[in-house]
Amino acid sequence: MVVSPMSGLTASAADARSPFAAAYARLNEVFPYLRVHEAGPDEALPDGEGWVTAAALAEGGEALDAFLSWDEAQISRDYGKQGRPDVIASFGLHRYAWPACLLVTIPWFLSRRVPRVGVDAVAFQRTLGQITVRTGEFACLPDDPEAGHPNARVVPDEEALRAEVRAAVADHLEPVLEGFRPRIRRGTRALWGMATDEITEGLWYLGHLFGQEERAMREAGELLPGGTAPYARGAGFRQLPGPRGESLTTRDRASCCFFYTIRPEDTCVTCPRTCDAERVERMAATS
Repeated sequence: MVVSPMSGLTASAADARSPFAAAYARLNEVFPYLRVHEAGPDEALPDGEGWVTAAALAEGGEALDAFLSWDEAQISRDYGKQGRPDVIASFGLHRYAWPACLLVTIPWFLSRRVPRVGVDAVAFQRTLGQITVRTGEFACLPDDPEAGHPNARVVPDEEALRAEVRAAVADHLEPVLEGFRPRIRRGTRALWGMATDEITEGLWYLGHLFGQEERAMREAGELLPGGTAPYARGAGFRQLPGPRGESLTTRDRASCCFFYTIRPEDTCVTCPRTCDAERVERMAATS
């Protein structure tokens, strides 16, 4: 999984009053490359050097040009070649969407609370690994201790809460995907395939760090079983037999990151281009 270098998280006074403080703090404990800050109701989103708002990315103008210049330079520096414009845009979208999805999925996974995070409620500083979010309305279950919170909206059961997760991520990502669309030059299904992958692989990776990988895979499968528009496919986990009789977990990504255009010999282990025999060989070597 490709994740930009990031730095640690500290809780703020605004965080301490938030229904999401514990979940975001736990995220920091296991994944110290992302600093999440919850902006207070009257606190402006940061706009200094290196910061970009999700709304600005969605506009697809100069802010997106500046954002993607980092990916263009990184590809040239690390791989010694120029990336195609659509590949650069795909890298940039992944590096925003992966942490942005965690703002919704981790409070759901850990606390069963689903924040609605508008496109105007997030700012990202990619080189420092900082993300600022302004939370407000959220969905929760009837037995949640925060069910009486003024911003809470109680839903009846787990499936209704999963629907809230899907809707919250879609509401945030849809305008961002549209902002990237002319650069990536892919259709609606391919873009929502990318969203499917960001949700699934973020949960899978963080579930492993939480020591709850099997639960994370199960819940990702329940969240994205397939046929839940606009998401292109389901989470798609499957098992392969390993050389020592072990069971190795894999999935087929719903989208392609185009890394093969940079290094044809080094595809992702979950890439549809990677055959099962190669997956088994690579996973067994690291298990």
